[in-house]
Amino acid sequence: MHLNWIPCRFIGVTTVALLAAACGEKPPAMTPHTPEVGVVTLEPAAVPVTTELTGRTSAFLDAQVRARVDGIVLRREFTEGGAVKAGQRLYKIDPAPFIAQLNNAKASYAKAQANLISTTAQAERYKVLVASNAVSKQDYDNAVASQGQAQADVASAKAAIDTAQINLGYTDVTSPVTGQAGISQVTPGAYVQAAQATLMVTVQQLDPMYVDLTQSSLDGLKLRRQIQEGRLSTSGPDAAKVTLILEDGRVYSEQGKLQFSDVTVDPSTGSVTVRAIFQNKDRVLLPGMFVRARIEEGVNPSALIVPVQGITHDQKGTALAMVVGKDNKVALRPLVTSATVGQSWVVESGLNAGDRVIVEGIDKVRPGMEVKAVPAHLPEAPADAATAAAPAAATPHPASGA
Repeated sequence: MHLNWIPCRFIGVTTVALLAAACGEKPPAMTPHTPEVGVVTLEPAAVPVTTELTGRTSAFLDAQVRARVDGIVLRREFTEGGAVKAGQRLYKIDPAPFIAQLNNAKASYAKAQANLISTTAQAERYKVLVASNAVSKQDYDNAVASQGQAQADVASAKAAIDTAQINLGYTDVTSPVTGQAGISQVTPGAYVQAAQATLMVTVQQLDPMYVDLTQSSLDGLKLRRQIQEGRLSTSGPDAAKVTLILEDGRVYSEQGKLQFSDVTVDPSTGSVTVRAIFQNKDRVLLPGMFVRARIEEGVNPSALIVPVQGITHDQKGTALAMVVGKDNKVALRPLVTSATVGQSWVVESGLNAGDRVIVEGIDKVRPGMEVKAVPAHLPEAPADAATAAAPAAATPHPASGA
């Protein structure tokens, strides 16, 4: 006969179970495993409060150089895209017709002066003769009137000279501002007209540069109220700082300042324009670029921030967080979030200082379950990333709970 050996520990457990069953007792139940979760304990922190807006860049000065006299363009005296200075000649219009007009005006002026001398002498002679009744009073009055007309002719001729000189000066088309010239709209030989205000070239000053941002009228009202109440400044060292995000997602190296908020609401969009100014020494910014800007409105000294791992959203978009209570049981909290700071949410309501929020192991717990809470091991953000993320404190998120 072949015997199978049974381990003694199995025999012992079986015997205990049989004896317990014979005595009417239930076998001892296995103790359930208490899950371990990583938590962060909330503490108030100072968080910058910012508003993110979209907009476009525009030149600090934008001068459209147009023809002010009629004529043929003889030459262009600048390089397209190059730097020009205020007063620098950009084009030369044929001056010959205007030189002729000036000479004609000078001749008319000389003629008027000669006539004035003659009429003045006659009026002086008649003044003596009329006293002795040698000429009639009417003849004297006519001589005085002729003198006055001759004086008017002299003044008119002098004004004609001034006008001719001005028009001759307009044949030198100069830059009204210092900046960069754009594409020339005319070439040598082209005929330009003052009546049509022919556009010849555009000169723009690109340093500094304006950024015109679009803001809803409601947010604009809040911004203007903050400026009026002194919580937000538009001038001096305390002027509100503005951070610019370029089209490729990079943060612009220069920090701007808030200039003003427009006083007119666009009726078609219900928005207002907010203008900021940025230095642009390296010519990174060009007019018409689409950008995003973050305006620092202040600092919230007691904000509660929760890592993104600790917040989920239900089907309605309500923000939710799992919190470990004093009894080590899990509770589900609906939240209202307003912004992000780096990799964390700013919580407006739903949590309090000292709450332990689960950020690790959320998928293995349920509300009401008893857990073991241990400090979470979150990766530290790089210093440069944290610096870049700090201004994002008021980026709105559509999934914030209400």
